[in-house]
Amino acid sequence: MSGYYPVALKVGGRRAVVVGAGAVALRKVETLLECGAVVCVVAPEAVPEVTRLADEGCLELRRRAYEPADLEGAFLVVAATDSPAVNTGVAEDARARGVLVNSADPPEVSDFLVASGIRRGDLQIGIFTGGASPALSRRIRERLETVIGPEYGELAALLGRLRPEVIAARPTDRARARVWHRILDSDVLELLRAGRAAEAEARARGIIGDYGSIEILK
Repeated sequence: MSGYYPVALKVGGRRAVVVGAGAVALRKVETLLECGAVVCVVAPEAVPEVTRLADEGCLELRRRAYEPADLEGAFLVVAATDSPAVNTGVAEDARARGVLVNSADPPEVSDFLVASGIRRGDLQIGIFTGGASPALSRRIRERLETVIGPEYGELAALLGRLRPEVIAARPTDRARARVWHRILDSDVLELLRAGRAAEAEARARGIIGDYGSIEILK
């Protein structure tokens, strides 16, 4: 049985066409906008939230029925109407143009699925069930939200800032991995959870310095 390859798409500045403007489409639109996509919505009618986003200049709204030409220049397409036949037609048009497509219904005509997940700054966790049970994905997401707090996003940002220093100081992947593990095994995360960000960064930098000294002595 063929499965899905888990991947994160870089959509910033790229054109994303959403066909449909109901509640399901709105969720897709909001996520695409959060990721910096240039969103065009095509639908004869739209929920108030989509209309508001269009009025604020956040997206383009074409208030009419879908036409294949709407896919011109698209990087990806989301078919989210309440008509499976229309969604299937959109998927076929997208695939004929070599454009990635996600269909809300039927999902099996999709090239990719949208994960149910959580975002903590640069840290993102996606949950997939291969389309078998969106409810299970949501339940797992709800459980993760109780244990993965905002401090994990702060930790990801801190490690990102420290990354150039660790790369410059340690010449091999193995040596760098040991540094990262020592930081992750320390109390840096707990300090971030307690709101002591400056102390957490100082602790992490101290570990990098101490570890470098230990390596030299070896």
